[in-house]
Amino acid sequence: MVHGAQWTGTPKVKGSTESMRMALLTASLIGLQFTWNVEMTYCTPYLLELGLTKSKISLVWLAGPLSGLIMQPIVGVVADRSKSRWGRRRPFMLGGTVLVSMFLLLLGWTKEVVQMFVTEKEAVREATIALAVFSIYGIDFAINAVQGSCRGLVVDTLPIPKQQTGSSWASRMVAVGSLVGYGAGAVDLGKIFGTMLGDTQFKQLTAVAALTLCLTIGVTSYSVTERVLISNGKDEEEEQGPMQVLSTIANKAMNLPKGIAAICFVQFWAWIGWFPFLFYSTTWVGEIYLRFDAPVEVKASEDITGQVGRIGSTALIAFSIITFVMSVVLPWLVKSPQEDAPGFTPRPPASIASFVIEVEKYKPSLLTAWTASHCIFAGSMIMAPFVQSLRSATLIVAACGVSWAISCWAPFTFLGVEINRLSQPNSHSYGHMTRNSIELESPAQLHLNQSAEESHGSTGASSGAYLGIMNLYTTLPQFVGTFISWCVFSILEPGKSPELAKEAHPDEHHSTDGPNAIAVCLFIGALSAGVAALATRRLRRIQNY
Repeated sequence: MVHGAQWTGTPKVKGSTESMRMALLTASLIGLQFTWNVEMTYCTPYLLELGLTKSKISLVWLAGPLSGLIMQPIVGVVADRSKSRWGRRRPFMLGGTVLVSMFLLLLGWTKEVVQMFVTEKEAVREATIALAVFSIYGIDFAINAVQGSCRGLVVDTLPIPKQQTGSSWASRMVAVGSLVGYGAGAVDLGKIFGTMLGDTQFKQLTAVAALTLCLTIGVTSYSVTERVLISNGKDEEEEQGPMQVLSTIANKAMNLPKGIAAICFVQFWAWIGWFPFLFYSTTWVGEIYLRFDAPVEVKASEDITGQVGRIGSTALIAFSIITFVMSVVLPWLVKSPQEDAPGFTPRPPASIASFVIEVEKYKPSLLTAWTASHCIFAGSMIMAPFVQSLRSATLIVAACGVSWAISCWAPFTFLGVEINRLSQPNSHSYGHMTRNSIELESPAQLHLNQSAEESHGSTGASSGAYLGIMNLYTTLPQFVGTFISWCVFSILEPGKSPELAKEAHPDEHHSTDGPNAIAVCLFIGALSAGVAALATRRLRRIQNY
């Protein structure tokens, strides 16, 4: 927060209980995750069906990391200084949602829109591909603005003691969005809605995603009241523009403390592996189905994108369920870093003390669990080129849910440990954090304690900077993953997809004997996950976890 800024009003959330208020505050993330899932599940097979080659599709997915690098920092800077009477975040949430919804509908109806202006067959095909790619870039840039604003709204609204609970509720809403998104993709929506929302599964899903996003963003925007910024004050940071902010982050990233640098290094290698999984696993499962298990009538279907999307979504439903269950269960089974901290002594009730102490001996550390998660992911993905059945493909995708649950949890926990060490090296801050967690159950209103926030200002500033840098180490690997995918697709499948393209191509191969290009990308991702596992073990030596 800019020093000397002047505000009016108090941030608050509607609702009679804390759980209800937290749910309303983070409900927007359900629609966001739903939209991301529709894009990642259906856009690759849709573009393949239109006739785009896999190597070119890999370049299309540069939209994700580009929009993440550009939109979130810039929108964050602009929103920070907004003096709108509606608050700093909600206007960007609502405006971005309108844009995302428009681009979603444009993506679903690209063919119809193009045919309104073009009639020649080849020109229609090329214009349809171009408009579809344009729509995907529009969705990614707009939704990153919405996402950054939604996350910022949680931070702005909650006082520091309740930030931890806000983050956990945000994670739950993301998990719910994934389950709902993949569930909708796995169901034949045509049997539910008929042709009311379109005549294909893809059209119906884009329409449902747009409606869901508008509904959830609307609920959060209606339920939350923000403080209004009156004056930015005279702090010198007020003069920093977006490029200066990006330059500051870059300089800080080049001079990271040793522990945080080691965590970011692990994250970098891990995300080279996760990138092809998140963007191509649905298509890969669908292609395995079409190659080895699909009956003739499915291969001849007019809605082959819908067929592939439903099959792939079914596999990712299993992945999402395992992720959700593991995110709830594993924290009870894994020793947290604070339990290894000097001076920490668990004090269970006397009646069960001996049992608890005995169980504690066998609980693995979080660092061990994080290392194991890399190994599970690597072991699953290294089998991808050898899979020849839908059942096997679904099993190894589902197994990755264990790894994803830990990967969404462990790095931020260790980052919090490091930030805490840097800001309060001599205090037992985790005991303090535990007491605050207990206080979250109190029925107090959700509003910022201004004096408390200011007293912890340096710590909060460091947290934001280092979390931004962590995001860079999550985004940059996507460029590396895109380059790897482009190389693999260019070599192994230079023509159109043999499974999905409807028109012949001179370079296209229809034999199922050759390697599946996406499976090779997943295999390379497994090797990268192996490097992440080694880097995680190195983290133990650096900081003695």
